[in-house]
Amino acid sequence: MIQKKKLVISVGGASGAIYAKVLFDTLIQLKNQWESVGLIFSENAKLVWQEELGDTSYLDYGFTFYDLADFMAPFASGSAKYDTMIICPCSMGTLGRIASGVSNDLTTRAADVILKERRKLILVARDTPYSLIHINNMKTITEAGGIIFPASPSFYSRPQTMEEVALTVINRVIDLAGFEHSSYRWGEEK
Repeated sequence: MIQKKKLVISVGGASGAIYAKVLFDTLIQLKNQWESVGLIFSENAKLVWQEELGDTSYLDYGFTFYDLADFMAPFASGSAKYDTMIICPCSMGTLGRIASGVSNDLTTRAADVILKERRKLILVARDTPYSLIHINNMKTITEAGGIIFPASPSFYSRPQTMEEVALTVINRVIDLAGFEHSSYRWGEEK
């Protein structure tokens, strides 16, 4: 029997709302594998979602929303035992604050908790190109146990739509988060 996961997902204001949407859609399909999903949206993330996707459908998934200033959220403490945090998309600003240990909002506090508890932090980085500051921040987070996951789609599965392209990234994120699911696997029949 699969132990159900407790996830926190933060959606940052970097371009790439499609990645968050596909992540949400995938998690809905895997509902039997998670106990709870806590959701944090930056104000910029809401604007980017509306600009890139043309709607506010992020409100329709039924996940529990937490305000960016809500330090009473369960995952603001390690005792709540959230096992995975995914920041998707993750800007270099958020990544830099996490690397510096700055816990000035719920996203950075939750990431700090996940790292200190030696749990899984996955940052779906969206900005390019990288400066040396970005690379050093990624190195710091990696050394602390986090996973830097650039939103670099693959094309060997021959995706046909924008959602399918985004899914090539999200399927790997879902794998890293420890979910069981079917997706295109290199070397297997499509």
